[in-house]
Amino acid sequence: MSRSPRHRRTPSQSSKEPPATARSAQPGETRQGVRKVVVDEDNAGQRVDNYLMAQVRDLPRSIIYRIIRKGEVRVNKGRVKPDTRLKAGDEVRIPPVTRREKPAQVVPGARVQNVMEGAIIFENDQMLVVNKPSGIAVHGGSGVDFGLIEVLRAARPQSKFLELVHRLDRDTSGLIMVAKKRSALRYLQDELRQKRIRKHYHALVSGQWDPAVARVSEPLLRFELKSGERRVRVDAAGKESLTLFRCLKQFSGYTLVQASPVTGRTHQIRVHSAWAGHPIAGDDKYMDDVSLKAFRSAGGERLMLHARALEFTLPSTGEPIRLEAPYDDAFGSIVSKFGARLETGE
Repeated sequence: MSRSPRHRRTPSQSSKEPPATARSAQPGETRQGVRKVVVDEDNAGQRVDNYLMAQVRDLPRSIIYRIIRKGEVRVNKGRVKPDTRLKAGDEVRIPPVTRREKPAQVVPGARVQNVMEGAIIFENDQMLVVNKPSGIAVHGGSGVDFGLIEVLRAARPQSKFLELVHRLDRDTSGLIMVAKKRSALRYLQDELRQKRIRKHYHALVSGQWDPAVARVSEPLLRFELKSGERRVRVDAAGKESLTLFRCLKQFSGYTLVQASPVTGRTHQIRVHSAWAGHPIAGDDKYMDDVSLKAFRSAGGERLMLHARALEFTLPSTGEPIRLEAPYDDAFGSIVSKFGARLETGE
């Protein structure tokens, strides 16, 4: 008796293909099966995406977000979002993942380690604060061998825990906090969420800033260019954002302002300044080409944005503290140069 057509298999009617994360490992790749991990007290309070990045360190960030979005990552058998906060005792299901073997890691040299150690302006047993130089990323990633956090870990191999509390753009200089204990990280990040940590930036912006413009509250939306580069724009569909501005000094063609972000959106100060008609000098993302060329012709070589001051309370003691970071040579020399031009009437 012949089989019913519904039971017949042909090459074009093969069984369902496995998902991308379940494919066989190829040469140069390693494969890891399903894992179920119980969150301990030290990791309580972390976002799911950050927890996974620590659990599967060599997996690209894009894949982390994809497996969360597809529901392959489960917490207590339920679907989650990347920003879901974990609690002690939660069971996290980590799906099968195929990872490319990492090439030999570039180790930060002694010179850059010494520079970073010398940039530490505050330290206790809970945390440290670095005056980050412009041009150094806060962490390694696509096209970046290492960043500030990798340099600190290389300089302090005895340290069991060093994690960024927040971030700064690569070309922004100034204060950035690093936690030395998980409890300090949880405390400081909670303080940030509750808006109890005050950040003050100094920015040299194009044009004459009107002192009456003291706040910009336009919503900000992240988007991607066709090239894949991420940008931010003012958009009614964006997230609520607020930056407070104070005019510090007027120069010929430029203004030094203090910018204090109340919210913490990507590129917030840069986009709010540009929206107000005064892009930050040296900003190759949000400054128009003519103004950028003029700034560089005047000797400007960097983004003129500096994380100048932090006001917060210390973990474990609750003691209030205010820290200030001096300008680096490039920032200070441009401000001095434009001040001299103003005084001589150029």
